[in-house]
Amino acid sequence: MDDHGLRHGRDRRESSSSIEIQNQWREIQDLLKERLITQDDFPWKLPIPSSSGNVVVEEEEGTLLKYVGGVDVSYSKELDSAAAASTAACGCGSLVVLDVTTPTLQVVYQDFFLLTNFDVPYIPPFLAFREAPILLQLLQKMKNTDNPFYPQLLLVDGNGLLHPRGFGLACHLGVLANIPTIGIGKNLHHVDGLTQSGVRQLLQAKDSSGEDFITLKGSSGCVWGAAMRSTKGSCKPIYISVGHRVSLNTAIKIVKMICKYRVPEPIRQADIRSRDHLQKNSCGNGGTLQ
Repeated sequence: MDDHGLRHGRDRRESSSSIEIQNQWREIQDLLKERLITQDDFPWKLPIPSSSGNVVVEEEEGTLLKYVGGVDVSYSKELDSAAAASTAACGCGSLVVLDVTTPTLQVVYQDFFLLTNFDVPYIPPFLAFREAPILLQLLQKMKNTDNPFYPQLLLVDGNGLLHPRGFGLACHLGVLANIPTIGIGKNLHHVDGLTQSGVRQLLQAKDSSGEDFITLKGSSGCVWGAAMRSTKGSCKPIYISVGHRVSLNTAIKIVKMICKYRVPEPIRQADIRSRDHLQKNSCGNGGTLQ
């Protein structure tokens, strides 16, 4: 058999394997989706700023939301997008926790997990099967040590319900860790008739009203999330969606509360610090996720 025949046979085996993996992942997603909670289900209350905007007043009853985490997985910047999707990419998972009751949104905890190899392939729309295990390890490490800064809420650099299968990384991670999560996307998943240009037109139409977000309702009538201009004059919205145990209305309130720039501060810090940590550390010093 010539080289072309060998390659063709190998490609067919890889394609068959990929289809089998996707079928298995769909079954797992469907099972996890049965445990998804899309309404508010948490013991804490939102902080209430004073008129000065920098003093937080606690409600009379209930625990105040204080520690909000942000998670992100960064890939080696030397790799292009195609290489980053391969099974040999180097990456760094990060978990950062902020005290959102402080005026500066102080970072009180950070941790990282370096990987030399990703033995789990990246197959859209199954990003969670690659990244969730990394982030779960970081959360479990905090829980095992009874860390006092364990997050009450997690913002995820990835979508929740706003996903082709209605179950993105924020949902997946929230269900497995049993933690309230909010999904934050920088780009729009084109689902149920939603388009980037259509969303921007709707946001521009809101300029006169002073509103900074729109609800993302698809052709079916399903509400997938919200698009929000998180800073004044921004032409690039972020996309907020329910992850787990937090309603969309509450998610929007929280994101507004903790945005200094376009991206909510917990995710912004997780992204900055994971890239910095990855740059400073050789990929050879990490681990392999299987």
